[in-house]
This record gives sequence, structure tokens and C-alpha cells, in this order.
Amino acid sequence: MLEILGIGLVGVVFLVILAILALFVILTYNRLITLRNRVRNAWAQIDVQLKRRYDLIPNLVETVKGYMKHERETLTEITKYRAQLISGSVEEKAKANTMLTQALKSLFAVAENYPKLMASENFKMLQEELAGTENKIAYIRTAYNDAVLEMNTACDTFPSNIVAGLFGFKHEPYFETPEGEREPVKVKF
Repeated sequence: MLEILGIGLVGVVFLVILAILALFVILTYNRLITLRNRVRNAWAQIDVQLKRRYDLIPNLVETVKGYMKHERETLTEITKYRAQLISGSVEEKAKANTMLTQALKSLFAVAENYPKLMASENFKMLQEELAGTENKIAYIRTAYNDAVLEMNTACDTFPSNIVAGLFGFKHEPYFETPEGEREPVKVKF
């Protein structure tokens, strides 16, 4: 019967192998697209929280300004890093996020010297909202890094690395913690 169609056994085997190969490429390509979209979605979630943080900071700075006339340097740093948080690559935003976190820690440490400020309901509310946002960023950052790990592993492992190379899939950057924040916190009693 195959002879009637003009295809020999070798031709059938070749077509089956070609179909299996095409199916593999299609499935692998779709998996890589899904992984890339997960990474982008996770980054978008981080971006939402960074934007929320970006929006909270001016209110915090305005609340603190009246009390902290001598702490202009800390407030200036916060404003500078806040501006850097909104634009740039993942690495640039991660660095700005770290610097902003350190500046905010300094602000809250200095705020302890101002009892009226610490008693202010507005300041307390902003501090709680910012802490909640920080927690969300940490949680979503973990999800982002998990998605990046899965994507990068797919780009590195055989045979999906062949399809990744053919279609230009690349490694995604991790949202990493800088060296200074990896050290254990020193608690003084």
C-alpha cells in the first residue's frame, strides 16, 4: 500500500522522525515562552510593589520633614533612590531598591530620636504600610527568582538549550541581595 503512495518504508520512518522532531521543537518552544512569561509576570508584580513604595515615600518624607530639620541628608538620599527605583533594568532597580531600603532604615533609626514623630498616627500608618510593602516585595522577589531559575535551567539543559539557542531565549537576571545585606545582623542588648 505504501508503494502505491510512492513512499517506501524508509520514507515513512523519515516522516515519523520529522514529525516527532517538529513536535519536540513546538512543545519546547511553548514551554520556554511560558517560562519567559512567568518571569515577566513575576517582575511586573515586583514593579507594582516598587511603584507602591515609590508612591508612599513622598508622604513619609513630608510627614518627617517637619520634625527632622537637621536630617536633610537622609531625606535627600531617600528622594534620590526613589527616583532611581522607577526606571532602569532589573539590576539597576534592584540596586536602587537596596539603597532605598538602607536609607529608610536610617530614617526610621533617626526618627526614634523624635518622640513626637514616633507618636504621630500618620507616621505610624505610613511606617506600617511601608513595612507591609517591604514584605510583599520580599515574597514576590522569591517568586521572581524561582521563575528565573526555571527559565535559566531550561536555557541551559539539553535538549531544550538547542531550541532556546535557535529562538534567542536568554538568561534572565536574578533580583539579588547585595553583599552588605548578606551578613548576619548584630543585635545589641
